Order: sequence, then C-alpha cells, then structure tokens
Amino acid sequence: MSGAARPSRPRDELPTYSPRLMAWFARWLEGYFAKSFTAVRVSKTSAPPPAWDVPVILYSNHPSWWDPILFMLLGAKLVHVEEGYGPIDAAMLEKYSLFKRLGLFGVEQDSRRGAAKFLRTSLEILERPGASLWLTAEGEFTDPRRRPVALRPGIAHLAARLPRGRIVPLAMEYPFWNERRPEALVRLGPPIEIEPGEGRTVEEWTTTLEEALAATMDILAEEAQTRDPGRFETLVAGKKGVGGVYDLGRRLRALIRGERFRAGHGEEE
Repeated sequence: MSGAARPSRPRDELPTYSPRLMAWFARWLEGYFAKSFTAVRVSKTSAPPPAWDVPVILYSNHPSWWDPILFMLLGAKLVHVEEGYGPIDAAMLEKYSLFKRLGLFGVEQDSRRGAAKFLRTSLEILERPGASLWLTAEGEFTDPRRRPVALRPGIAHLAARLPRGRIVPLAMEYPFWNERRPEALVRLGPPIEIEPGEGRTVEEWTTTLEEALAATMDILAEEAQTRDPGRFETLVAGKKGVGGVYDLGRRLRALIRGERFRAGHGEEE
C-alpha cells in the first residue's frame, strides 16, 4: 500500500452497524427464507469459515436480488461475523433506509466519485477489529453458468491497497430441484491471503480473484446438478410439498392407508 496518508473524513460518514437490529433482522430473515425456499444449504466441501485475525473480504457472484440479504443470513448463521458491511447503490439505500443501520453504505454507480468513495470507505471499514466486507463482485445480475467470470475492478484495487488481509470466494445459486420452491445453495472457497509486501498488481489480483471465484462456482454447479441434498448441510429448512390439489390426493391416500403424510417429493423423504 502506498505510504501516502489518506485524507481523513468525519467519523459519522462511515456506515453504522446495530448488533441488536442485525440480530432481530437475521431471525426475521431465517423465517423469510424458510417461506421462500425449500432450504438454504451449504456445500459439505465448503471451506471452513474464515478466521477474523486480519481484515476479511467475502466476495461472490451475483445471480439474483436475494444475494445481499443471503449475505446477512450467512453472516449470522454460518460465518458468525461481528460486523458485516457492504456497498449498495446510493439511490436504493435511500429507498430502503433500514439498511443504513445494518452496515450498508451507498455509492454512486459507474462514476469516478462512487469508485473513490467505495475504496475509501472500504479501507476504513477494514481497519475496524472484527469488521468484514461483503461484495457481489460481478456488479450486476449474472447467470451462475456464465464463463469467464468477470469482476468489477473495485475489489482488485482494494486488494492491492490492503497491507494484509484475507479474501474468501463465495459461490451462490438458486436452482429448482424436486419441490415447488427453489434451493438456495452456497459454497465457500479456500481463502486467499494478502501478505505484507506482496505487491501484486491490480491486474494480477483481478486474475487471481476471478479464477478463485470461478473454481468455487464450478464445484457448486457440479454439486447442484446432482440434486442430492446429502451433499449439503441444511442451514435453514423451508416448507416442502407442492400444495393445493397436487398434495390433496396424496394426503387422502396417506390417510386411507393409515400412513404419515410426507410433503416432500425427494428421496430424502
């Protein structure tokens, strides 16, 4: 990192984080995901959650609008972050002001000023003990099968400026298997360490980060295509079954036979 001092900013410009509000919101999210998905599942081949002895960045692909709130659920139930932060479009943050107290900070999209604010705010966040940064690094909704993976330049510029840290690739996708509702599947890849004096260029970081995320996504894709819940740990269990007239006949048949009705349609049932 350059030895030049960064210009100081008032402390109150940094994003806020309310642990109490986040704890409540994470509980609400658990119910929200349970109503919307068959399950939230974590690959059994996933790397362990990162240690927090250095600044941590978790970066992912961006398959849907679910991603930011899935970040919050994973932060609470999987990796157990102390404080998690992330950028969001400034106009959207004004519309959903609740997120201002949940660690999100607004940046202008596709502008030099927005890029500068992202770097400045991110570096200051990562100076906080226990703080982590979460990024949907593709920057726009992208099908999880698209290759090559292409990341926005911000994360590589950030990695090149950090004197030390840990960057963790996170793959996510939302396939339909055997139930009416989709699955939410995630996998953590091996962490990439930022060592003091390493001196990788922005271009080198871009290549490293894109290849690591693509590798993590490829493994998750292979596991998702098996449609085998046994390859995953269930983080949140949702409601199973098709419902309506489709399940009515099955319920009646189970009742006549004196059997317990099983709503699910997969082999795990």
